[in-house]
Amino acid sequence: MTDTSAANPARAKRRTFVEALEIDMRLMGMIGAFILLCIGFHLLTDGRFLTPRNIFNLTIQTVSVAIMATGMVFIIVTRHIDLSVGSLLATCSAVMAMTQTVITPQWLGLGLDHPLTAPLTILVGVAAGALIGVFHGWLVGYLGIPAFIVTLGGLLVWRNVAWYLTNGQTIGPLDSNFLELGGIEGTLGVTASWILGLIATAGALWGLWAARRNKIAHDFPVKPLWAEAVLALLISAAILGFVAVLNAYEIPQARLERMFAANGEVMPEGYTTGYGVPYSVVLLVIVAIVMTVVATRTRLGRYIFATGGNPDAAALSGINTRLLTVKVFAIMGALCAISAVVASARLTFHSNDIGTLDELRVIAAAVIGGTALSGGMGTIYGAILGALIMQSLQSGMAMVGVDAPFQNIVVGSVLVAAVLIDIIYRKRLGAK
Repeated sequence: MTDTSAANPARAKRRTFVEALEIDMRLMGMIGAFILLCIGFHLLTDGRFLTPRNIFNLTIQTVSVAIMATGMVFIIVTRHIDLSVGSLLATCSAVMAMTQTVITPQWLGLGLDHPLTAPLTILVGVAAGALIGVFHGWLVGYLGIPAFIVTLGGLLVWRNVAWYLTNGQTIGPLDSNFLELGGIEGTLGVTASWILGLIATAGALWGLWAARRNKIAHDFPVKPLWAEAVLALLISAAILGFVAVLNAYEIPQARLERMFAANGEVMPEGYTTGYGVPYSVVLLVIVAIVMTVVATRTRLGRYIFATGGNPDAAALSGINTRLLTVKVFAIMGALCAISAVVASARLTFHSNDIGTLDELRVIAAAVIGGTALSGGMGTIYGAILGALIMQSLQSGMAMVGVDAPFQNIVVGSVLVAAVLIDIIYRKRLGAK
């Protein structure tokens, strides 16, 4: 057998470079596909896709699905599925809409825009979502009903529970503080966004340094310093570049004038400023960090992945897999409620069709992001990237003028193709 690396020094050098960086090739493939997708739509839309305005809108549209996709990772990793997330989002949205328009004003005397209205509303919504998730988990874990059946029933039940809660009506207006979590109504502004970007960059660099120090302390092999420097540069450029693009989306002059007038001030002539990072994106970042810590740094996370890898072995090792199932579905329910906050705040009202087909988007985001349907494998950042790819695909097709039915055909085809690619990828890994 000949040594191909010796015969081709250039190829060996490239392989050494990739190995030194310890790059996840599947993740790089996803990023490459996302970049090609964006460039393609940018060309097809005559340069309108990769503009600060569209990137801002694309970002806030992605948040709701991305938050639920982080929870779907845990569900699929434990070899279950949740088809009810869109309907559960609708129920939580209806509960929160009725809380701030009926319960808090009539029962507690707290009208809209009262400082306590939004926090109480969100607390009630998250509690409702978590309780429904616990109920689903109990049916699956303790009664042994397959998750597919439980959540398929939930898809029908909770969508219509939401309808009865609001009597089929659109509920609005909603609390102004609540609406700030929807996106354009609530942003950090340019200065605070740069501060957040610098803090995030410092945190990412500290994470790289801490990981390297931990490996050295346990005598594990580490990447060369130049490889660490390249990764640090790429991460810093991605974070600060993202902040720069959102800051470049300028607030319209008429809106600025109203903002100054509301404070009794006169806007300086020629004054311009950008929106900055939306509060909803900050919320997604917080959820992503918490879920990543749970997945990689806690006993619960280890139990989730151990159970997904081999449920029988996990049970024999002492893991209470039934209770674990309840916890996983409870997390999913709470995340559906948080997504309901973002979705209804972005719309500025609750509607009966909110969350429709979100179950497809959420599952597709998790699978495209690398979560194995066979269980035991998945990442939070991969699910978020998958959600971004799905939303970019839909937004780009809408801008090009593709009909809605054909958009769903494309999304469904992409989901099947993603699963096929995942199967082929894992077979090749197993063959090595």
